[in-house]
Amino acid sequence: EERPMTINATYIATVLNSMIRMTSPILLAALTAAICNKVKVFNIGMEGTMMAGAFFSIVANYYTHSIFLAVLAGAASGLVISAINAICIIRFKASATVVGMAMNTLMTGATTYLLYVIFGVRGVFTDSSLLPLPRINLPIIKDIPFIGKVLANLTPIDYFAILLAVGMHIFLYKTVMGYRLRAIGINQKAARSLGTKVERDQFLTVALSGILCGLGGCVLSMGSVTLFIQNITAGRGYMAMAACNMGGANPLGVLFASFFFGACQAIGNAMQNTSLKTQVTASIPYVATIVALMVFYVFRKSAVRRQKELKG
Repeated sequence: EERPMTINATYIATVLNSMIRMTSPILLAALTAAICNKVKVFNIGMEGTMMAGAFFSIVANYYTHSIFLAVLAGAASGLVISAINAICIIRFKASATVVGMAMNTLMTGATTYLLYVIFGVRGVFTDSSLLPLPRINLPIIKDIPFIGKVLANLTPIDYFAILLAVGMHIFLYKTVMGYRLRAIGINQKAARSLGTKVERDQFLTVALSGILCGLGGCVLSMGSVTLFIQNITAGRGYMAMAACNMGGANPLGVLFASFFFGACQAIGNAMQNTSLKTQVTASIPYVATIVALMVFYVFRKSAVRRQKELKG
């Protein structure tokens, strides 16, 4: 029997809290896509990179019982996968789309295989010895009605993701190194003529950005729940690409776009307690992604057309 859904301040605060937690992995992956975009590397391998981060953080968690080493393992695996991705695209000039899709497929298969080899299980692994990410309840703020509930029990990575978006915006648009990276994306020949080592900077940017995807994977496997499920990313890497496009690859724009997708996921989860079928509620984030991209491209196309008319 379905209980009627009561919408009040507490319920709204709970949904907003869920939205922030759902936003974190998408935001970290979207920032990865954004900074790769700035150095003119098309990276669609975030799905596989997040998968690696989620899996290897759980492996390290199980064998070391250390949160620090588990997060480190997740970040390191993201770095390695992205470095391989970068070598194929930058050094060997392989198609970025083919490499990214191959990496996503490879990591989906590899984690499924390793799940059975290491833990002897299929589909899902969990254990009572696994440690979740620590929860933070900010002093003073935690006692404020509504706001305290919205910010209750968030992980350090949730806060880090939001602060990183602001920090990355300052880095890209207010520092010399940020200008140099953006110059690579704007005009590689001009950047090279000024002494910028384009291929080196591209490689370092793509490889290091993988750490963010690895952290996003850590949040998935050790945040709200502490387990690894086959295909745990569930398309979040592709949602991150959509968020990057909607945000114009600007970190602050990406932040708000990621909040939109996080909100869609939180609403979908909240509606599971209603009479709607699970298949309908689970499809909400994906339908929202398609609709949002369609609306975004229609508006962008009309804006480009207006600019041409003004110039003409």
